[in-house]
Amino acid sequence: MGRDGGGAERGAGTVLMTGLAMLALLLIGVAVLMLQASAAASRAATAADLAALAAADAARGLAPGEPCAVAGAVAEQHDALVTECSIGTTGPGTAIIRVSIALPGLLPAATGAARAGPPP
Repeated sequence: MGRDGGGAERGAGTVLMTGLAMLALLLIGVAVLMLQASAAASRAATAADLAALAAADAARGLAPGEPCAVAGAVAEQHDALVTECSIGTTGPGTAIIRVSIALPGLLPAATGAARAGPPP
């Protein structure tokens, strides 16, 4: 039995390694998408926090401008879009802001929400 003994199995290792390489690439791709989604969710939360604080300051007269417009400008600086802006619904000088950040491909948008108001 020399090299010719396993004629029926010739190339099986190559097919197996190709399959494993494809699986590894798929897993790496999924990991990259998950990291992008996680980073976008963090950016959305930060944008919502900052936009809510700015809107609450504007609602209380501590900063110039209309509160929802101020929130929109702050969110835009962080590549986010304000999807909801409620001023004064939970008390005077409060702001509830929801933002979204678009993700590439088929992933849904990352969203964030925050509430800000005067100190207790």
